[in-house]
Amino acid sequence: MRHAITRRSLLSGIAATVVIGFDPVRKSWVTAAAASPDGSAPSLLPVPQLDGVLRTDPPTLDAAGDDFGHTIHREPIAVLEAGSIEDIVKMVDYARRHDLTIVNRGQGHSTFGQSQTRGGIVVDSSAGTTLRTIHSVGHDRIEVGPGARWREVIDASLAHGLTPPTIPDYLDLSVGGTLSIAGVGGESHRHGLQIDNVLALEVVTGTGARRTCSDTEHPALFEAVLGGLGQFALITRATIRLVAAPSMARVYNLTYDNLSTFIRDAHTLALDERFSHLEGQASANPGGGWTWVLFATSYFTPPATPNDAALLTGISDRASSRQIQDVPYPAFLARIDPLIEAQKQSGTWFQPHPWFDVFLSSSVTTKYVDGILDHLTVDDTGGGPILLYPMRRSKLRRPFFRAPDEEVFFLFDLLYNTRPDPNLLESKIRLNRRFYERARDIGGTRYCFNSIPFSHEDWKRHFGVVWPAFALSKAAFDPENVLTPGPGIFR
Repeated sequence: MRHAITRRSLLSGIAATVVIGFDPVRKSWVTAAAASPDGSAPSLLPVPQLDGVLRTDPPTLDAAGDDFGHTIHREPIAVLEAGSIEDIVKMVDYARRHDLTIVNRGQGHSTFGQSQTRGGIVVDSSAGTTLRTIHSVGHDRIEVGPGARWREVIDASLAHGLTPPTIPDYLDLSVGGTLSIAGVGGESHRHGLQIDNVLALEVVTGTGARRTCSDTEHPALFEAVLGGLGQFALITRATIRLVAAPSMARVYNLTYDNLSTFIRDAHTLALDERFSHLEGQASANPGGGWTWVLFATSYFTPPATPNDAALLTGISDRASSRQIQDVPYPAFLARIDPLIEAQKQSGTWFQPHPWFDVFLSSSVTTKYVDGILDHLTVDDTGGGPILLYPMRRSKLRRPFFRAPDEEVFFLFDLLYNTRPDPNLLESKIRLNRRFYERARDIGGTRYCFNSIPFSHEDWKRHFGVVWPAFALSKAAFDPENVLTPGPGIFR
């Protein structure tokens, strides 16, 4: 039975809540809400005794009600900076009893409110040390908190001569964030997604249960959480597979005058795995149209060196434009840092980002992408990158990540930079929806951190044959729909 305090009564006052102190009779912290609009006395709202801090100040709430997209704004009533995992257990139970929602937030790099909750509780995993700790590094694994950034994971693992198999381009994403949506990297054609390289998790489910799970311990929970969009549990620790780290990266910049040739080569290279890392990017031509560049990279450790002739055999790029460069492996992983810093200096980084990202079967990618880019210019994208990653379906292990049916498929990204103009943002979101429907109708799927309006029926169609399992997992692990309402799947 629900607690008598309703969400509405909490919302009426908790934004102005102050902590009064610990009540030894109730054995809980007590807060006083601001006076009600009718002038009546404030109500006392019992809050569990915590090892950390529950913040309700306006700047903290405002920050937690925004994300990298700067398009959706949903302000919570409180932000938890956990001092222990038990704090999270208590606050999940508190949310259940008071008909609130709760979400884990790392760097807030989602673009459409996925890590937000209006009138609920945000667990800030980037704050303090409880959820950001690098716990241990072993000979083939690393244990980290969900708020740790991939940059910190890499620094810790490289100190032992090791590295995660699949690494995102942007290193300041949180571990918990990428494991909730999938985690794509240029190595995905060889090693799968980041969720395919997780050995174990510690989580708190929507029922408040603290569990350790893996392929052999609570496997249904393990599979549900990885790529489960935060619907079943809050990640509190992750054990990630590590492999031997190279010391160098040889980067081959391969230029293509048309997308069809680029796709053909990228398809082949994804299948034969001759390169360690594959990623493509569109470059605007001065007179209109686009040129494609495939960044094909071979990792190595001297005295061994890549065989250029073997690696480039059968490739149909514009040979006269070919560039080859050797870069230390850590520098290669941090290759976009100067671009990010330049965007921060110019202010572009802090503008809205209504990004569009879909997965497409290899056989339809050329026609689909050409059909999109024929009508787009650099002005339309705000200079944001346009990316294509080749991937392999046979490398995927987790059921709730939805990919096209073909063995080779591509992630297509339109990473818009947009002025903070409501009308412009609305038009971008409508355009994203049209682009998505066009992709969906040819077997494409959505990468779920992007800016596409989705209904409950859209989600059912997105998950397709695994929707019954997804819904049953929700019923098992979060039956009261407490967790992560941002995507709008169940609420």
